[in-house]
Amino acid sequence: MKTTLLTIRTGSEPSLTDLTAACSRFVDGDGDGLLSIFVPHATAGLVIIELGAGSDDDLLAALDRLLPRDDRWRHRHGSEGHGADHVLPVLVPPSLTVPVLRGELALGTWQSIALLDPNADNPERTVILVFLAG
Repeated sequence: MKTTLLTIRTGSEPSLTDLTAACSRFVDGDGDGLLSIFVPHATAGLVIIELGAGSDDDLLAALDRLLPRDDRWRHRHGSEGHGADHVLPVLVPPSLTVPVLRGELALGTWQSIALLDPNADNPERTVILVFLAG
């Protein structure tokens, strides 16, 4: 088993940050196995999605409709609507597992691994990568 920690600066706006290249570098040449990706935060998640063709904006807009950023939430510390960020893990999990074949991520042509961070109150995130050899 091999592990590493990434520190990702996500900024002060809801965002998707592409982790694909960092994940690819981490497993490069390692043979077959599984890459486990985990974000140890209550208000962020991980997705596999097409980035840069509008899908990322569509995802953020869909989440705004599903989890409005207003004062309806009982969890109220931080910025307005922050309670929505704490409901996010029900819809967007904090972990992913991706097969690795011959040292390469077994992603489809348009698939990318991304960190979803809607929380403007926490501009820096940790991502844990674990490679389990087959």
